[in-house]
Amino acid sequence: MAVKILIKRSVPPSKAKQMIPLFRKMRAHATQQAGYISGETLKSLDQPDLFLVISTWQSSEHWEKWLLSKTRQEMQKEIDALLGGNTAYEMYHYGFAE
Repeated sequence: MAVKILIKRSVPPSKAKQMIPLFRKMRAHATQQAGYISGETLKSLDQPDLFLVISTWQSSEHWEKWLLSKTRQEMQKEIDALLGGNTAYEMYHYGFAE
């Protein structure tokens, strides 16, 4: 069953120029992963330092494989070093299936 992953990050304006290439790098690698369907990055109008990444995966197993991959872990370390570890993850599936 397909899942949506919501990733929230607080990016101070002083760090935005450094963060944008990391967002792009992460997306470029994610698109090459088995099970990746789509993704988008949104910036809050109410809280300009808040970014929301929404990605769609064929299954939670595909997402978790990418989440735990060495490549992604290394990129996440770069992001954490820049932002101080302000990343939150949420996973949702479609509809009311159990």
